[in-house]
Amino acid sequence: MKRLYLLDAMALAYRAHYVFISRPLVNSKGQNTSAAYGFTTSLLKLMEDHAMDYLAVVFDAPGEEGTFRETLYEAYKAHREPPPEDLQANLPWIKEIVQALDIPLLEEPGVEADDVIGTLARRAESHGIEVVIVSPDKDFLQLLSPRITLYRPSRRGETFEPITEETFRQTYGIAPQQFIDVLALMGDPSDNVPGVPGIGEKTALQLIQQYGSVENLLAHAEEVPGKRAREGLLAHREAALLSKKLVTIHTDVPLRISWQAFHRAQPDSARLMRIFQELEFESLLRRLREEGLGGQSLPEPPEAEISFAFGPYQPLAVYDPKKANYRIVRNLTELEALLPQLEGHARLSIDTETTSTEAMWASLVGVAISWEKGQGVYLPTPLPDGTPTEVVLRRLAPYVQSVPLKVGQNLKYDLLVLARHGLELPPPYFDTMVAHYLIAPEEPHSLDVLARQYLHYQTVPIAELIGSGKDQKSMRDVAIDAVGPYACEDTDIALQLADVLAEELDRLGLRKIAEAMEFPLIEVLADMERTGIGIDRGVLREIGAQLEAELHQLEAEIYRLAGVAFTIGSPQQLAEVLFKRLGLKPRARTGTGRPSTKESVLEELATQHPLPGLVLDWRHLAKLKSTYVEGLEPLIHPETGRIHTTFNQTITATGRLSSSNPNLQNIPVRTEVGREIRRAFIPRPGWKLLSADYVQIELRILAAMSGDEALQRAFAEGQDIHAATAARVFHVPLAQVTPEQRRKAKMVNYGIPYGISAWGLAQRLRCPTREAQALIEEYQRAFPGVTRFLHQMVEKARQKGYVETLLGRRRYVPNINSPNRAERSMAERIAVNMPIQGTQADMIKLAMVHIYHRLRREGYRAKMILQVHDELVFEIPPEELDAVSQLVVEEMKRALPLEGVPIEVDIGIGDNWLDAH
Repeated sequence: MKRLYLLDAMALAYRAHYVFISRPLVNSKGQNTSAAYGFTTSLLKLMEDHAMDYLAVVFDAPGEEGTFRETLYEAYKAHREPPPEDLQANLPWIKEIVQALDIPLLEEPGVEADDVIGTLARRAESHGIEVVIVSPDKDFLQLLSPRITLYRPSRRGETFEPITEETFRQTYGIAPQQFIDVLALMGDPSDNVPGVPGIGEKTALQLIQQYGSVENLLAHAEEVPGKRAREGLLAHREAALLSKKLVTIHTDVPLRISWQAFHRAQPDSARLMRIFQELEFESLLRRLREEGLGGQSLPEPPEAEISFAFGPYQPLAVYDPKKANYRIVRNLTELEALLPQLEGHARLSIDTETTSTEAMWASLVGVAISWEKGQGVYLPTPLPDGTPTEVVLRRLAPYVQSVPLKVGQNLKYDLLVLARHGLELPPPYFDTMVAHYLIAPEEPHSLDVLARQYLHYQTVPIAELIGSGKDQKSMRDVAIDAVGPYACEDTDIALQLADVLAEELDRLGLRKIAEAMEFPLIEVLADMERTGIGIDRGVLREIGAQLEAELHQLEAEIYRLAGVAFTIGSPQQLAEVLFKRLGLKPRARTGTGRPSTKESVLEELATQHPLPGLVLDWRHLAKLKSTYVEGLEPLIHPETGRIHTTFNQTITATGRLSSSNPNLQNIPVRTEVGREIRRAFIPRPGWKLLSADYVQIELRILAAMSGDEALQRAFAEGQDIHAATAARVFHVPLAQVTPEQRRKAKMVNYGIPYGISAWGLAQRLRCPTREAQALIEEYQRAFPGVTRFLHQMVEKARQKGYVETLLGRRRYVPNINSPNRAERSMAERIAVNMPIQGTQADMIKLAMVHIYHRLRREGYRAKMILQVHDELVFEIPPEELDAVSQLVVEEMKRALPLEGVPIEVDIGIGDNWLDAH
């Protein structure tokens, strides 16, 4: 059977570019070659794995007249950003490489690549030819048939996921051609396809499963049970029908091309070698010389300056039961036989299988352990012979607890789950996810990504076991024989990764920060999450009633000003009031061409009429009510009666912690209602909350890192730093600084060190840009050390490609030398901001580790329970308040001393978080 492969060139080029976005490939000429390299390696991988004899690479070539979709809908793709400059610069190289490989390259003017691919696929299918479309674009799912398959690239690496008509039907429960209707309802913001407001993918699937098509759904729109979907369908009938036309791939484009034109005959190896030498693709040159693509024998290339090397090409390995020694313990006898085998090892890799991704809500399904490459053992809990979970863990405990080093991926989760089931795992730890976060903070850190990147290994996807979407099942319901190899593979791969990542930490000088801070912090965060914090339901309901009353007042005033009652949360109805009834002029438009009512538009309109400002207030209160007042109560754990937030250690590129479920970092503190929400967070009965907050810590770090004498002196003398800055900027004695001058100086202090522009400062101060520029220049003259330091940070980033904190934590700045001004400016802001914010993150993390261990070592009952920005929150029995307060201040001050600058910590104590703060 002949098979035709059709490659969606731009989608694959975009993917290749962004795979390397955090650490782009740049040759000695300063050219970003990421897209060309990623595209080429993926293409070669496909050719090697699938013996692709018939194929074509299809590019967009819409032409000056546009496409039929733009004729249908003028706003189609109107707001899509052009491809990044670096990607555009790679496209000619990609085309040259494709042609040198003797692969047909198709560009049909006036037609999108999707329609060319769709036409060729249907034409080939009609002649009995199998077709494989290679693209990450889900729009091609509508073309699937018994002879047409879609290969979607994995998020990272070079593997491809085949999607057939059968697997599509199993996943979505509809026919492939009905996916057109799903896409039409969803819309596509990136292409300005309007869709139907209020309908996302899940709802769209349910509706098409029930009604079959957009047309039939519109005919029965009034019967749709969901209010948002029903109102959207009734109000946007024409948009739905238009969207269906826009998302339908045309399969009847008049193309003049013969079957034989797709046949690969003879690659031009000499041309390929010249291209790879020009781009400095050392590993591809090596493959070309050794394998002789096309059978040609190639001479050794002349010496060239190679600025980087990717290493030899290696195909991805997969789980092979004949090679991997993975076992399952099925009864107590086998457990007892296993235990002696766990003794005497320097380290163990451990992983849990559970019923939930939320550690505080998960039930343990099993434990996997590995101690050498290619080996692993899985212990279901309970064992198949009925041995209870507590017995399994009790027998296991002394053996795993005594091992010198525990290895794993996302160990904090496993520590929490095991601790809740009675097994405590003491440090030290080596967490592969955390290690990679230090090595490459902005890249993905999942086990499958790391396995592909460092071990050239493709792990078994969890979806193969539990499925996905509405059909997803619990790991408890999966056969033990399927779970066992999956779990053992996780521990085996984590153990192998630990060796590779340890070498990387050493190479980059990051081992010390890992072992002194990030790895010990895992235990600290696990304990904080397990402890949680109390919530006063009565206060939540009281605040909810208060918000409800304020919302009603705002609604009444908004209706009075509008002269009509309407649904304030409806953008369409609000636009009707603002722009038709009140006659205000629209400032921006949505993708469907309607006047926009987004926040920035309302802020601008608020200067002309009071109603937009009141709508902003209404939105703020409504969000507080839904997110925190109504959103917190369902998160209260039924067993503990407390909230257990999750602290994320590997999310932010600066090193700061974040939190989720709930996100405590975003509780507003600048408004009275926002501050009131903190009143609902309480300690256990009879105890107190203590809040410890670093005072102006980022400015103190700036003073220390820059060595600026004036800034250091102001802190050393205990001056009000904003007043001291105002005195120098406005050239007045400190005692004569006005409140307005201090306010402006405060904006300057927190803006200029982070690269704020004159325009940005003017927006914050609500002053003319000329005045803001003058303030910036005065600041630069007043604090020359700061100005010099900021320039030095940018220059170091240009030279090294990354910036560092005082302790050596890195953040890569790939666009620091970009010819694109916007990208370069953003990179420069990162270059001056990250060393300061990252050093603050390092400081509070070290303080957390030291405080945690002192509290335990010295026998205190007090618990550290929250970390938010520069603040730590503790739950303390009254008799320990004085001693623990002193301990906390001591450790926060000496966590990371700053040369020439004192560190100050504010302490507050109260019966709730608001009073303590």
